[in-house]
Amino acid sequence: TPAVRGEQAPPADPGQRNFGGPIPAPGPGGQQPPVRPPRPEVKFGTVPLDQISMSDPFVYPDEKSRTYYLIGSGGRLYKSQDLKMWTGPYSVIDLKGTWMDGRFVAAAEIHYIGGRYYLAGTWNDHNHPIENIPRRYNVPTNQTQLLVADTPDGPFKPLVPEFEFCLGPGDWDIIDGTLYEENGTTYMVFVHEWTQIIDGTMDYMPLSKDLTRRTAEPTTIFRASEAPWSKEMNSIGEATFGRKMPGWVTDGPQMFRTQTGKLGMLWSSWGDHRYAQGVAYSTSGSIKGPWVQEKDALKGDNSGHGMLFRTFDGKLLFILHHAEANGPRKPEIWDVDDSGDKLVLKDRYRF
Repeated sequence: TPAVRGEQAPPADPGQRNFGGPIPAPGPGGQQPPVRPPRPEVKFGTVPLDQISMSDPFVYPDEKSRTYYLIGSGGRLYKSQDLKMWTGPYSVIDLKGTWMDGRFVAAAEIHYIGGRYYLAGTWNDHNHPIENIPRRYNVPTNQTQLLVADTPDGPFKPLVPEFEFCLGPGDWDIIDGTLYEENGTTYMVFVHEWTQIIDGTMDYMPLSKDLTRRTAEPTTIFRASEAPWSKEMNSIGEATFGRKMPGWVTDGPQMFRTQTGKLGMLWSSWGDHRYAQGVAYSTSGSIKGPWVQEKDALKGDNSGHGMLFRTFDGKLLFILHHAEANGPRKPEIWDVDDSGDKLVLKDRYRF
């Protein structure tokens, strides 16, 4: 049963910085969240990386075909042999018979586990609110789900095809899930949205061997406000979905280990220069932590939601999105050094 809608946070000021939709006209509380205009269709072709507009980029290097697969928010898939020129977009997602059919996918990524390819992505239904937080937000359904295919070209179909299925708790606003394996257990690491809980968190939940269900309720890893570089949204003049909602953001987790075995997590929030890429490290070497935040963002210039991948010749690279001023988000690839206990950002990758 959908939650009853109620009064939301006040609208952003005209001309105020704003992420995620138009600023709503002032009026009585309880309006629907702003609806994004339809995204323009992208013409199929082969283009250089810097001509692709994409948030939350993720690269899967497929050893079998020696092909790099690029996917992100929107679910548009591109393929490349050299990381410079990319062919696409391809349509690879089939959600027929589920509540997600026809809805936008955010932060899509591809993983290879046990001989099959899994697509983790977040779908939302703004027509089905799960909670009203008075004078703040009508919290919509957001869930990271798993799709499966026999090849990275898809088609990716729901791993659990039941119409109403949600992998996480149905009353949680969950986004940006990723997969991570430790000691024989596959975990989904995900964001519990700040729009629902004010101080956003990173959480994990263990999954069954076949990845079809969680085997325990989520555990919180850390809160956004623990990072010195993460800023409270109203304090830096940022509106979200056209509204002045206070809070701290967590986004885009990805787990990694340095060459010394140090366990880290890439994650993003908002900082002094809008979007920012940060890193946290586990002092125990386990997902269970405790986790310590770096003092400064790894890259704080309106860049973020990054991930690490290796080229077919073994070189470690870092891809994230970056936006100039109010321009579109575009993927960038950077060199990094993971030879020590901490990840070090180097120079822009030269093709």
